[in-house]
Amino acid sequence: MNNYRYRLLASAFVLGCLPVGLAADPLSAHMMEQITIKGRQTDLLGQASSASEGVIGDAEISDRPLLRTGEVLEFIPGMVVTQHSGSGKANQYFLRGFNLDHGTDFSTSIDGMPINMRSHGHGQGYTDLSFIMPELISQIAYQKGAYQAYDGDFSAAGSARFSIQNRTPTDIMLSVGQDNFRRLMAKGSSKQGNGNVLLAGELQEYDGPWTDIKEDVQKVNALARYSQPLGIGQLSVTAMAYDNSWNAADQIPGRAVASGQIARLGSLDTTVGGQSSRYSLSTSWYSDAWQANAYLIDSEMDLWSNFTYFLTDPVNGDQFQQVDKRQIFGGQLSHHWHHRVGQFAIEHVVGVQLRYDDIGEVGLYNTRARQRLNTVRSDMVEQGSVGVFSQSDIQLNADWTAHLGLRYDYMDASVDSALTTANSGNASDDILSLKAGISYQFSPNWQAYLNTGQGFHSNDARGATTVADPLTLEAVEPVDLLVKSDGAELGLRFFDYTAFNASLAIWYLELDSELLYVGDAGTNEPNRGSKRFGVELAAYYWLGSNWSLDAELALTRSRFTGNVEGEGNYVDGSLPLVASMGLIYKANRPWQASLRLRHFGKRTLDSFNEQRSAATTVLNAGYQYAWRQWQFGVDLLNLLDSNDNDIDYFYASRLPGEPAEGIEDRHSHPLEPRTLRLKLTYRF
Repeated sequence: MNNYRYRLLASAFVLGCLPVGLAADPLSAHMMEQITIKGRQTDLLGQASSASEGVIGDAEISDRPLLRTGEVLEFIPGMVVTQHSGSGKANQYFLRGFNLDHGTDFSTSIDGMPINMRSHGHGQGYTDLSFIMPELISQIAYQKGAYQAYDGDFSAAGSARFSIQNRTPTDIMLSVGQDNFRRLMAKGSSKQGNGNVLLAGELQEYDGPWTDIKEDVQKVNALARYSQPLGIGQLSVTAMAYDNSWNAADQIPGRAVASGQIARLGSLDTTVGGQSSRYSLSTSWYSDAWQANAYLIDSEMDLWSNFTYFLTDPVNGDQFQQVDKRQIFGGQLSHHWHHRVGQFAIEHVVGVQLRYDDIGEVGLYNTRARQRLNTVRSDMVEQGSVGVFSQSDIQLNADWTAHLGLRYDYMDASVDSALTTANSGNASDDILSLKAGISYQFSPNWQAYLNTGQGFHSNDARGATTVADPLTLEAVEPVDLLVKSDGAELGLRFFDYTAFNASLAIWYLELDSELLYVGDAGTNEPNRGSKRFGVELAAYYWLGSNWSLDAELALTRSRFTGNVEGEGNYVDGSLPLVASMGLIYKANRPWQASLRLRHFGKRTLDSFNEQRSAATTVLNAGYQYAWRQWQFGVDLLNLLDSNDNDIDYFYASRLPGEPAEGIEDRHSHPLEPRTLRLKLTYRF
């Protein structure tokens, strides 16, 4: 790891030598406050560098009923958030023709802290959003495609940056619902001397609608933040704590339901589930010209799953445990300034990002009823990275703006494999990413964009050092540590400053390789490269001060490149169609109501497109009534009681009495039935 440390130090030194005396940007420190208030109604003409960038404000988040925290990402047009297991596990994400698994090609962060987990026990880029309390989000800034130099690992399909409030109203909320749903949430902030203290806590319990198990969710969240002006900028220090345990209703084979062996909401293994925790301490300081942050994260996960039942082990069954225990250290420093070169006005951002994962244990174990039988593999991993980036926006004239970005990333990993010492070793890789674009504002209301960019995702460090299959000990080829993507986008945005906001994007994305480390099996899955292209449309309409209507549509075509004998070219799990629509009515006082329709089309389940899932449609409704300091809310989730599935897979599994080779079948996790939840909030 010596080269890695030298490069980290060198990059930090170079950035530290940047000229501090350059002119500060008078807009950067104020844009965040404006966005937080307006959200979708913020005018991004002349601000965004692509048509698929956007901002979600806190008021919009509070207007939408949510079944689970991860659904906040569905504010991003074309994004689908599902679940194939228990409530405490990271969600399954879909965007731009990617089955993102738990986050492989979509980067997420919160106040500068990364959320994606490298070389994780359950999947590369594992993104668990359960530690976030939606009521504390001030904004979500998102982009699709890799057109901004700020975004590095896992951002091939896009990124989302969460920001937490510095100040919040003081209130306490109690929510109860069917299937023993109970949530108590309290938050508030107060002035303390020159600064401000924000405290929040959440307790949640939930048994779920399943017939054979109680989920028994026991979720605890806490946050404390202190912020104050410091020098010419704003300082904040934040501590976050999250702990959760649950039982899981995994996906089940269709034949078990058809035969009456289990109910549609039943389970074949009632001992699967998990426990997870995340503790973090972070600090940030920003001014008009500088932004810096540092963080420390301690994360643990134990997850028990059983997807194939008795296919591998006809006696004990195929249940397995995945373990991940790590500490993450890191930070970033960036500088922002304006200057002129001749007639051109130029805005620069340069920065460095550092991250180090000290993974004390990442393991896979065969189990029975959560008791370990043997070890498939157990590893310790040290993985560090440095990213240096530069982004420039060049105002060519009053209408034309050019966007240029350059990013360099270096990653180094050391793997110590306890079981198969041949799989121990070191791996390193680096990658240079170029981004470019141009935008033309051809009227006060219209702007057009053309963007191109390179992105990447990292593969699991174990896959980059593995030379022997951990089960059979047969020789295997290690994979590249970093995998490049290339993309382009043609876009159009309209904003009329009073009632209408719309954007259109036609995009293309090519990935060199979809090689992934498969945590469920402890081996590598040698997928090919892929190509995707699609069209996305998003429109938001405000009918006076009371009514708002939005509609979002995404159409995608995804194919593997190259021919492999015995395989087709369809990308398993890709979504060809995603559509959503929302209607909100807000009276000045005292009530408001909302409807939200989400639809995603038939999914490809195998590479020949011979197996396809049914489409999924769900309608949610919400109602809020305010009286003095009280607010009463009703959420009806899955209002029409749809029997569609949250997610579907097609693979072989074996039930008792079936052939040793198992039976290929569709395995599904159903939508939760219609659910009523009541909320009562008191604001002090």
